[in-house]
Amino acid sequence: MGLSVKWLGHASFIIEAEGKAIYIDPYEGEYTEKADITLVTHSHHDHCDPSKINKVRKDETIIISPAECVPKIGGKVKTLKPGERITIGNITVEATEAYNCKRFRSPGKPFHPRGHGVGYIITVKGKTVYHAGDTDFIPEMDNLGKVDLALLPSGDTYTMDNSDAAKATLTIKPQVVIPMHRWDTDPTELKESVEAASQIRVVTLKPGQQFTLE
Repeated sequence: MGLSVKWLGHASFIIEAEGKAIYIDPYEGEYTEKADITLVTHSHHDHCDPSKINKVRKDETIIISPAECVPKIGGKVKTLKPGERITIGNITVEATEAYNCKRFRSPGKPFHPRGHGVGYIITVKGKTVYHAGDTDFIPEMDNLGKVDLALLPSGDTYTMDNSDAAKATLTIKPQVVIPMHRWDTDPTELKESVEAASQIRVVTLKPGQQFTLE
């Protein structure tokens, strides 16, 4: 069996592998299955929604987030900074940098300053999934190592747009990329740009649809 990834909408995903359910930024979509692991990228409400986190939380759920999210989430939360990792059974989670370098709410004030949030690299079943979090195309993406599946924001305003996400994809060199945090933008430009320049597959899901990484 492969590794199952369902897009719930926005930046929300559930990954199922090794009999475990891993939620990332639960915010949009339906939440019926309880989480074994929940990953939160940063404190903005559309990524750190305590009502959704608690909906999938059980006594054994391991919640991982940046330190600034802990008071908002409440209870027992493990924190990771970029470069730090944790191993839970056969699953390894590493935090990565995620920040804006060209998108600002006002001069000198990025929507997501460096140190505000993180992305995650999840390694399970010999596969690596990179959830970039809310970020621009940043130099650190050149040093992520092997990535099989990249979940990249492409909606502009607060994160990369389609053009920047295409550049990031060609830098990261995953087997597959799934655009997320799309707002009402059309990912066709990203798909056409990447697939014309590489063998990387761009999979555009609708909320609730699932992709299996073999």
